[in-house]
Amino acid sequence: MQTTIAAIATAQAPGGIGVIRISGPQAAEIAARVFHSRRGDIRDIPGYTALFGWVEDQNGDKADEAIALRFRAPHSFTGEDVVELSCHGGLVILQQVLAAVLAAGAAPAGPGEFTRRAYCNGKMDLAEAEAVMQMISARGTQAARAALSGHDGALSRKIGALRQELLLIASHLAAWADYPDDDVPQITEGFLEKHLATVENDLRRLLSTFDAGRVLREGVDTVIVGRPNAGKSTLMNRLTGTERSIVTEVAGTTRDVVEETVQLGQVLLRLSDTAGIRETDDPVEKIGVQRAREKFASAELIFLVFDASQELNDEDRQLLTMSEGLPSIAILNKTDLEEKIDKEYIESKNKRIVYISARSGDGMQELEQAILETLHASELNPGEGILYTERQRQDVSRCLQAVEEAKGALQAGMTLDAVTVSVEAAVDALLELTGEKATIAVVDEVFSHFCVGK
Repeated sequence: MQTTIAAIATAQAPGGIGVIRISGPQAAEIAARVFHSRRGDIRDIPGYTALFGWVEDQNGDKADEAIALRFRAPHSFTGEDVVELSCHGGLVILQQVLAAVLAAGAAPAGPGEFTRRAYCNGKMDLAEAEAVMQMISARGTQAARAALSGHDGALSRKIGALRQELLLIASHLAAWADYPDDDVPQITEGFLEKHLATVENDLRRLLSTFDAGRVLREGVDTVIVGRPNAGKSTLMNRLTGTERSIVTEVAGTTRDVVEETVQLGQVLLRLSDTAGIRETDDPVEKIGVQRAREKFASAELIFLVFDASQELNDEDRQLLTMSEGLPSIAILNKTDLEEKIDKEYIESKNKRIVYISARSGDGMQELEQAILETLHASELNPGEGILYTERQRQDVSRCLQAVEEAKGALQAGMTLDAVTVSVEAAVDALLELTGEKATIAVVDEVFSHFCVGK
């Protein structure tokens, strides 16, 4: 018999309410040993029914008032009998109630065990389960929306459509191989090439969503560069909402890399404010400039900050040349002053230009939109399915490789048996992504990243 598990399902922090979740065949029986109500027995009420009462601790003393909510299998998150005890959200109270539930016969739930049981009981596939954790950890509106779409099956539906296309190819190949003497329509190279090309294009489009999805989930390493006094530190302070970087009229004030993580609208930025890139004889500033150049080379996004009230100099032009072909945004700062900068030259080097006043905050919304467009995150449609994890990316990459091998075998004039092997390998990769053919090791790895209580 499956064990009955329990854990605190809400955050391990003081709050208005806290929830103890109990899941398994003995959920109602165990809950009845600690929860009591004058309005009935938790074991007898229908599913989706709540009772008000109280919880007793291991000594039989009243621990807290509580509401017990009953779910009957299979109509619950886990697909099992579930009881949720909602009480006051003090950590001491929650620990007391959990201890009482465990003493009454429940086993402590492991990380992600509730969601794992939902997966094992067919309530969701592996991709949908991964989206649960993405919903919990989302740090932006778009990231939360994408995770919700994943949980609702957007990626699974996309994978299902690709799998059906591959199975159509495989079924024709199988019919040809198994019944060569029967009246089976001849498989043409044109038919195979057409369908393989369709799958290949769809897989490439799906893979292209990974980097943009990762930006929403994890944020992006962003470096702020520019010549001294262009407004880099003022921009840093504006984005962080604090005096994180020292701002003075003296050139060369910032001598080392100042790092901070900030949320700009929908985007998480891991910011690095660098020393102004220029030639200098100051040994300390020289080290800062070198570190700035190193950050520039490794950054995923570059903010090129220019003082719009000053004419371009050689250092500005050098930065523009260095950034060509890289994901960068030219930020023309100090728009509240008279403009003297050569905008046409900047536009010839960088098509993504934003006008801001870091001091007043003007242009921050435009900067956010420019970031989304530069990182292709604005093109994402969560409803079409997005790759969120490295595991998913690898499975889709393996599928694409197998499809390419099938095309290569066809073009090389190899037997259709060779094509069949590659097509079946592509199907297997997609089945592993959704968990329909995943190994225990893969499943263990997925749920090891979950928190206890989910």
